[in-house]
Parts: sequence; C-alpha cells; structure tokens
Amino acid sequence: MLSKPKYKICKRLGNGVYEKCQTQKFALSEARVKKTFKRRRNLSDYGRQLLEKQKVRFAYGITEKQLRKYVTAAVRTKEPTLELFKGLETRLDNTIYRSGFAPTRRAARQMVSHGHITINGKKMTVPSHMLKTGDVLSVRDGSKDKPLFVLNMDTIAGHGAPKWLTTDGKKLTSKVKAVPEFVASDTFFDLPAVFEFYSR
Repeated sequence: MLSKPKYKICKRLGNGVYEKCQTQKFALSEARVKKTFKRRRNLSDYGRQLLEKQKVRFAYGITEKQLRKYVTAAVRTKEPTLELFKGLETRLDNTIYRSGFAPTRRAARQMVSHGHITINGKKMTVPSHMLKTGDVLSVRDGSKDKPLFVLNMDTIAGHGAPKWLTTDGKKLTSKVKAVPEFVASDTFFDLPAVFEFYSR
C-alpha cells in the first residue's frame, strides 16, 4: 500500500519516482484527476529544473548532498549526462533493484545494510558503493535460504534486467558486463535540466 506522503510525491513528480506508483490503479486515479482539473500551472525554468532534480533524488533515494556530489563529479568529464547516469545506476542498491533481487530501491538498501550482499565474494554494507564493469554481486550464502530470497526466486529468474547486467536468478548473482547507456527517450529523467539547476 502506498503511504500518503509517497502518494503526494508521485502526484507532484510523476509515477516513475516510486515503484508502487507504477500501477494501473494509480494511472487511473491520475487520469480521473486530470480529466476533472484540466488546467495545469505553467512552470518557470527554475521550477522545471527543480522538479527534475527532485525526481532524481526521490527515485534513487539519495540526499541533496549526495546528488550534488554526483553532479559535481560528472561535470568534470567529457560526457556529464552519461557520467551522472552511470553514477546513479551503478550504485549497489540500484543494481540490486535492477537485477530483480529487491522489489524497490529502498528494500535493496535494507538488504545491503543488513549484510545480505557480497561483491566479488566480500560482504558489502554500503548501499552507495559504485560497481565497476566485471564486478559480481551476489546474495551471501548464509542469506540464500531466507524467505526474502526463497519466495522471490521465481520472480528474480523471470525479471528483465537491463542490458548492462547479467543476472542468474537460481544462483542469485548478477554481473556488471558493461557501462549503463543513457538514452533520453527511454528514461523518466531529464538529466540536462538537473545540470541546469546546479549551474544557477
């Protein structure tokens, strides 16, 4: 069930912010609201940029300080947008979510914090850890028989992981085989607007 605060955030920022907003029930609710209230306020450039920044923050579950750090590092590179996207996508908690091991990024962060995940055989408890090409994350042997993973094994096996990951649902492992590619038309975020916000 979606809590009221999260529901309000989804209404303001869009259904791509939280996984539980991406349901037919939420879409129908939004359609009814839009039909009743057709007028939408026009956003200023600053308002639009702030909205996009907030989308990224809430979707990935990161703080303002963390996002600013990612943006600062990205602007120093030749391809800032790609670098920012890579930094966000290769976070350990996001990679676990993308692999299908957790239903939400928040659940993925809890898995990491509780010591259920290893990287290249070593336990990792830092959700913001950035993975590199070739890294293998897996569920710790002592955690594989827990209901959290046993009950979800069939779902994990059938989960469609992105192209940059290779996931084995039976062994509960996932390997980073490439760098995540940013395709503007395929993503919920307007990352250039995020850079514009921080450049003000």
